[in-house]
Amino acid sequence: MRWENAHRIIRTIYPPVDLFEDISPPRDWEILVTAEAKFNPRIRDIVGNLALVPAARRVAGPTASLLMAAFTHVSKARPSRFSDGAYGVWYCGDRFEVALAETLYHFERFMRTTAEPAGDADFRELCAGVQGNFAPAPQGCLAPQDWGPGQIFGRQQRAEGADGVVYASVRYPAGLAAAVFWPDCISLPILQARQFRYHWDGKRTTRYLVHGAREWVRLPEGNAGINPAAIAGGPGLGHGRLHGAAAEPDGKTGFRDVAGG
Repeated sequence: MRWENAHRIIRTIYPPVDLFEDISPPRDWEILVTAEAKFNPRIRDIVGNLALVPAARRVAGPTASLLMAAFTHVSKARPSRFSDGAYGVWYCGDRFEVALAETLYHFERFMRTTAEPAGDADFRELCAGVQGNFAPAPQGCLAPQDWGPGQIFGRQQRAEGADGVVYASVRYPAGLAAAVFWPDCISLPILQARQFRYHWDGKRTTRYLVHGAREWVRLPEGNAGINPAAIAGGPGLGHGRLHGAAAEPDGKTGFRDVAGG
């Protein structure tokens, strides 16, 4: 599978990690972290668990921290459709509408579950090429609320050497999504594209704003909270072969990365 311009949406609150942006060979990262830890005890929290990514599959250089964080910051408390949280996944899709639908769904789900008060949250769009050997997910992995079968399938495919899983987006079925298992399947540099603001009114996500636009786009009420026609008609969004992703809840900050459906 090869997508020339896959899109992903994440929260805007995460700074770059110097280690990943540096020119140091990835095979030396553990040594550098051990040395840095003598002066900065928080370095391991910042970098994450490097052991989850073999040196041969790591990437380094400008914007690499946007990519590596998805694979080194993982937790059993943050499972996703194709991972129980034991390993990281970069979720993306084959058009922008997938990104918006998936992200809005998971943002609303988290805010409702944690009973958050009304407020706004900022997100940014990441664009990058994706390529590799991706296994198609069977329909049984795509139940709206049951990630169990997908986690079993994802673990099996990853163990058997697949680079990821490709599947119909659960929140926007007209598009495809992908669960990428390894960072070297994503091309650098990653383009940081549009920025968005989502509004939670205390009960549901009612609207979103594309930064630079004059007007908010209102979202219709409904069980999923998302209407494909409303998404496609947002100002400055356009149509066509854009690519998207979602966000997953993070126990400390609200959202960290993509939950993939």
